[in-house]
Amino acid sequence: MNAKELKRVEYLQDVKKKSVTGAISYFIRTLILQGIGLVSIFILSSYFSPEDFGIYGFVIQIIGILVFFSDVGLAASLIQKNSEPTANDYRSAFTVQQILSWVIFGIILIILLTGFVQAKTGETGKWILLALGISFPLATFKTIPSVILERKLDFSKLILPQIFEQIVFHGILIYMALSGSGSIAYAYAIVARSIVGVAVMTILQPWSFGIALDKNSLKVLLGFGVKFQINDFLARIKDQLFYLFLGLILPLRDFGYIQWAKNWSMYPYNLTVQNMLAITFPAFSRLQGHTEALKKAIEKSLFFITLAIFPILAGMSVFIFPFISLVPKWNKWEPAAFSLILFSLSIAWGAISTPLTNTLNAIGKINLTLKLMIFWTILTWILTPIGIYYFGFNGVSIAALLISFTSVLSVYLVKKIIPIEFIDQVWRQFVAALMMSLVGMMGMNYWKLGFVNFGFGLILTSFVYLITLLLLGRNKILQEVRSLK
Repeated sequence: MNAKELKRVEYLQDVKKKSVTGAISYFIRTLILQGIGLVSIFILSSYFSPEDFGIYGFVIQIIGILVFFSDVGLAASLIQKNSEPTANDYRSAFTVQQILSWVIFGIILIILLTGFVQAKTGETGKWILLALGISFPLATFKTIPSVILERKLDFSKLILPQIFEQIVFHGILIYMALSGSGSIAYAYAIVARSIVGVAVMTILQPWSFGIALDKNSLKVLLGFGVKFQINDFLARIKDQLFYLFLGLILPLRDFGYIQWAKNWSMYPYNLTVQNMLAITFPAFSRLQGHTEALKKAIEKSLFFITLAIFPILAGMSVFIFPFISLVPKWNKWEPAAFSLILFSLSIAWGAISTPLTNTLNAIGKINLTLKLMIFWTILTWILTPIGIYYFGFNGVSIAALLISFTSVLSVYLVKKIIPIEFIDQVWRQFVAALMMSLVGMMGMNYWKLGFVNFGFGLILTSFVYLITLLLLGRNKILQEVRSLK
């Protein structure tokens, strides 16, 4: 083996080692964060009304649209860049983000002066939106340290600010919910979370802070960043802008049901897919030009994501009705349970398509993801209103499920570039989750009889998933786990 080949092997081993270590770190982080989040949303679901969820959800959609203008893709461009960014690159990106963040804060003040938000949400929505506006300039101080850590694949440090932020955010929410403060608790929690996040990130990863507007640096960064941001903009038109539209046309209670169902369905996604994406984008970016190594990395991400998320989604879909019947304070959410199930099923497809579109972005094929996002945006704006017309607020989740099946296009596009073996990575998990669901549905009436029965149902169906998986692919599982060493 010559020196060049040896260097290549060492580089790939280093990327693999840091990626696997990062995956473990992120998994531990996610367990902590999701544990905190689950406790929080359980308490909030008990003490907050559907209107409280509707107020926060309405304001979040406004912020979701404005977030697009806070970055113009500079952070993603810095991570994806093959060569090491210079001090001018970092400072120019930071300066642009600072300018944009204050522009956004000004836009928020104008929105508040119009009374548009107050008309829908009352005074509470105004204070939540103002708190989110303050968080924009603060968030820019975390961006460059985060980029530096991601480029180094130093994921263990990246998780700490998020843990501190979640503890503070949900701690304040829970305390104020129990005190009967209602949704105004979000305003206090948002500001506290922003301050804590900046403080922890600055301590963990100092950088040569400075202000600059280097034209050459910005030209290079914006070449990729603008396309990345257009892709993000389409995603926001598809999601935030559309949900803002829904918040305007639907009663606050119905919109609260949608927000509650959507939030719960996203927990498995955040636990698995989001957890993996934080690692795969910088890791896949480092693997550009190493086709075989990238192929294996994509296949492993698909295998482990579906291994984890399919049984969680199946369990949520089966046990939501028994759980609501056992918790009296949750009876108010029964009308939203059907939407939760459909959103969860659509997330299963999202767990497959998101890592693949993320792969296309990481290797610079941003034009392909733009085409996909345009297609999904058009479908969302066409099918969802039709669904609402015929099925009420449940039509939103029905449309989401129908659109999710088009995610197969992302598989096709990636396979054209990188010859991944897609079906072999997911079919065992799908069959095992299907068997788990069938057993769960057969005992539906039994799980409702008490918490002991409910717990037994969870254990039994989990056991069915595990046994089915081992029968179908014991050697495959062992092979994938061993390959991580």
